[in-house]
Amino acid sequence: MSQEPPILKKGAFYLIKETQDSLILEDRTKRGLTVREQSVDENLQVSADKGMIHDMDGIGHWVPIRWYFQKKDYDLQKVLVHAEKMEKKYTEMRELTCPDDSD
Repeated sequence: MSQEPPILKKGAFYLIKETQDSLILEDRTKRGLTVREQSVDENLQVSADKGMIHDMDGIGHWVPIRWYFQKKDYDLQKVLVHAEKMEKKYTEMRELTCPDDSD
């Protein structure tokens, strides 16, 4: 049985794990989604595990679950740039869809 890679950094919406060769950025909102393929992410140009989600019309959409940044090309700071963009996007989305009514 393989051991889970150690967590280097954790945000509300992401985890960054480390293997011998890669830094793995994981989207925590996609936990439990089955990996259906591994291919190059069109936006980040790194290998990514992808799953399928379906919208209200039943149309399937491929979504990245985790990205594999090779250590020879990326350090933690470079991966954090992408992680913080994801964190900001999901935080803004949460604020739009679940406004704080404590005013």
